[in-house]
Amino acid sequence: MCSKEVYMRKFLSYIIPLVVVWALAASCSSLQRVINTDDPDLIFQRGLEYYKGEKWTKAILLFEHCEPYLKGFPQEDSVAYYRAHSYFKNVDYQTSATLFDEFRRTYGRSVFIENAEALYAISLYNMCPSPERDQTTTAAAIIAISEFLSHHPNSAQRDYFLEMTHDLTWRMEERTYLNAYTYYKILRYDSAIIAFRNALKKYPDSHRREDIMYYIVMSAYKFADNSVASKQSDRFMTMLDSYYSFIMEYPESKYRQELDQAAEVAKRYIEKNKADDEPAQAEQGVAEQKQEENK
Repeated sequence: MCSKEVYMRKFLSYIIPLVVVWALAASCSSLQRVINTDDPDLIFQRGLEYYKGEKWTKAILLFEHCEPYLKGFPQEDSVAYYRAHSYFKNVDYQTSATLFDEFRRTYGRSVFIENAEALYAISLYNMCPSPERDQTTTAAAIIAISEFLSHHPNSAQRDYFLEMTHDLTWRMEERTYLNAYTYYKILRYDSAIIAFRNALKKYPDSHRREDIMYYIVMSAYKFADNSVASKQSDRFMTMLDSYYSFIMEYPESKYRQELDQAAEVAKRYIEKNKADDEPAQAEQGVAEQKQEENK
């Protein structure tokens, strides 16, 4: 490499960082000059320029500075909306959700109200976790979407919001199933039965319906199998009730063979226990009859 090229590379390695620093300083200086004017209308207009230029951080800074000065003026709702939307565009959904929630509660008659309510719901939607985690935000997002569709039934975004609702409901159903399955996995079969039945009651059309009904049967089977002898027959009969409900609804289920085998065990136990009980019951009947005769 010739000495001239080496020199140019060294020169550029020094000059480029300086240019970047100078540009940042000039930008900050420009923002500060606007702020120092103490002219809220000018600051707001310059904020809109940054907003339209997709320079969200700078727009936020200017909107936040002029917002207190424009309280009670016609631009008040505009500043609040563009500030919240800038946070949304900057992918800070926690802040945008908070600000859009405040907006919809404060500016119910604003021209921005439909967009604000939509973006509030979308902000919450973007914060929703996977089904394995707590679904508090998911529940809040479903409510926000429902309120939006109620307030704006003819919205052009209706189909999009319905798709979001479907996705969020799927997550809630999955979370409810996973909660119940946790009881099954740690061998708390009585709690699992209750949790799975509550899941069906809450989401009767759940995408997990077949799995839930399967685990109700298996939880009941294992609960009976691990019970004291005096309670096993009744609990196996309860298990068979769940089994018959399952095969009526899913006669061709992938779980059918396993459940059939469990049902056969339950039936044999009940029959055997019934046969063992008959002599004892007969003896008890004779004893009771003698007592009656001796009275």
